[in-house]
Amino acid sequence: MRTIYATVMLALGLLNVGDAVAASNQIVVEKAWARATPNMAVTGGGYLTVTNRGPGEDRLLTVTSPVAEKIQFHAMAVDDGVAKMTRLLAIELHPGVPVIFKPGGIHMMLLGLKHQLKEGETVPLTLTFEKADAIEVDAQVLGIGATAQLGGQ
Repeated sequence: MRTIYATVMLALGLLNVGDAVAASNQIVVEKAWARATPNMAVTGGGYLTVTNRGPGEDRLLTVTSPVAEKIQFHAMAVDDGVAKMTRLLAIELHPGVPVIFKPGGIHMMLLGLKHQLKEGETVPLTLTFEKADAIEVDAQVLGIGATAQLGGQ
């Protein structure tokens, strides 16, 4: 019976590229995507939705990927008509409140890209939390001008 359950869970996981759940910690990561980059670009943008379905507070501390030297969290805001980015050291995850990483808002900056991100590829990401177990997810690479993951955000 366990073998059947494991096989079904594996199959479901393969159907949901860009989505991941850590059942033990109740953090859900969905709609992971990145923008394709021009040739020779050293930075890229990454986006996803993180929801804390657990009863207590948590924080997203880091995201890593073998395609980038480092990944930082940034928030974009417009102040007096000027767009400004502010680096965020961690992302607060309140129970039941999705945090949506999107263009023009909170997003991930993939710094020191090791190769061009091409539309149709996937980018592996590992998310590390203050309390919850780490989560691995594959982000789908969409076109250079993409504004949201398929299915909307």
